[in-house]
Amino acid sequence: MRQIAIYGKGGIGKSTTTQNTVSALAEAGHKCMIVGCDPKADATRLILHKKAQNTVMDMARERGSVEDLEIEEVLLEGFLGVRCAESGGPEPGVGCAGRGVITAINFLEENGAYAEGTDFVFYDVLGDVVCGGFAMPIREGKAKEIYIVTSGEMMAMYAANNISRGILKYAQSGGVRLGGLICNSRKVDKEHELISELAKKLGTQMIHFVPRDNQVQRAELRRMTVVEYSPEHAQAGEYRALAKKIAENRDLVIPTPLSMDELEALMMDFGILENEVA
Repeated sequence: MRQIAIYGKGGIGKSTTTQNTVSALAEAGHKCMIVGCDPKADATRLILHKKAQNTVMDMARERGSVEDLEIEEVLLEGFLGVRCAESGGPEPGVGCAGRGVITAINFLEENGAYAEGTDFVFYDVLGDVVCGGFAMPIREGKAKEIYIVTSGEMMAMYAANNISRGILKYAQSGGVRLGGLICNSRKVDKEHELISELAKKLGTQMIHFVPRDNQVQRAELRRMTVVEYSPEHAQAGEYRALAKKIAENRDLVIPTPLSMDELEALMMDFGILENEVA
């Protein structure tokens, strides 16, 4: 069983990328599970065709404690048998959202969610936070593989570099490794070349370049992945290509994060900082 965590800047498209990739893996015959690690609980809605799934933390508050839950209430099955769970978080403004991640993963483990025969478990993790509870998938040795969703935009690249710092920290005490960057295109000038160069400097690979296509939004409006909504569309083929590359990837590395000066120099070489300021 391969446990994979997907990180990246908030709003970069982690959940969409994860669900489409998992759909393609399931289509190829793999048994998959997604664990949403974001209080927004939007990591599974395209798989389940619903607005939001009941979360472990919400249900625990209703019942009084997590011990009062049944696994069937928070672990649901969606498209092609993909199993889905959402950690949820505390009431707004109260408590640490990271605790929800810890509580949910422990509950799932203790109640047999990580069933024998599972090929892939994907953790869809909140934003670019790599400390505390949100780092649990890598801090506790759950996820051994990390993929960072980024783009050619300045803040997305900054987040990717910052996440690499977190991976480096935990790699020194555990087995976590970076599997590569996924470029979720924003149609920035020279974006393919830029992210390829960033990956090279981080000591990793750009595992796939996902082109921007409105078919993704059309599918999302129907609460579906592109792989399910329009399986013959070219964009579905892109997610299948990404899924195949992840399934076959063995190039797992300890990253070499850039200094801020190095990162800014890279952006300036490709004209990114000038464009952002303009």
